[in-house]
Amino acid sequence: MRQKIVSNTRERKPGGGRKKSKPEYDAGKNLKEQMDATVALYDSEMSLQAIADALSLNPIKVRKLLITAGVYESDTAKLVQRTFCSFRSTQSYSAAVTSTMSALQLSRPSVTSYLPYEKGVYFPEDAEAANISAGAERQRHYRAVVALKKDPCEENLWKCVVAFRGYKFKTMSGLPFTYTLKKGRGEEFTKELWIDRREGSKSLAWSSVLLAYHNIGKIGEVVDRPKALGDIRGVSYIYGLFYRFGLIDVPDKAKEKMGVKKH
Repeated sequence: MRQKIVSNTRERKPGGGRKKSKPEYDAGKNLKEQMDATVALYDSEMSLQAIADALSLNPIKVRKLLITAGVYESDTAKLVQRTFCSFRSTQSYSAAVTSTMSALQLSRPSVTSYLPYEKGVYFPEDAEAANISAGAERQRHYRAVVALKKDPCEENLWKCVVAFRGYKFKTMSGLPFTYTLKKGRGEEFTKELWIDRREGSKSLAWSSVLLAYHNIGKIGEVVDRPKALGDIRGVSYIYGLFYRFGLIDVPDKAKEKMGVKKH
């Protein structure tokens, strides 16, 4: 007599599978929360070590979180990221890291410490405004304006120009405009602003911006009208830039049309 074989294997239900050991843990959410907390402390001008102590993290992770958020800048970070990106376009992530190590004579931990978290959202300094989050764009603007306010020099003014490309400015009469920058050799931005208006693009030379800059009497003072900065081609646009950058103030009537600047 044939015996009936009874299987101890349970039929698998749709949607079944191994349960997460920590179902409440969300790596992406956790990373974002750490990133937001780190950026908030960094904006209050705390050092990396102080932030690390406050959040019980190590300074290298703090830096990596700030890089992932797109708010940390240093010459080394720029060099590593630029080199890595040049290899990453044709190589896998791991291979690009290895190539970067060889090119810069750095260890793997050193290279990866200057790169964003792979699954995080990273917005490099030269990313266009349309391709980054609103939060990252606000951080970029904030840090550029603060740096210019602390040290109003030509270098920091140019950094503001780079940071605000794609931003919607307004002239004294309330006409909206934006500008873009083009890249030349070595992937560096050329020092010419391309003003984008409905009727087309107009070029604004960096030399004109500097001329107007040097005509400012005192940083933060009210400048009654654009021509007060000089008889300069494109000065109506420069006036809007300088107001947003915090270099000048404008009459109350103009503020109604230009909008209140936010630093």
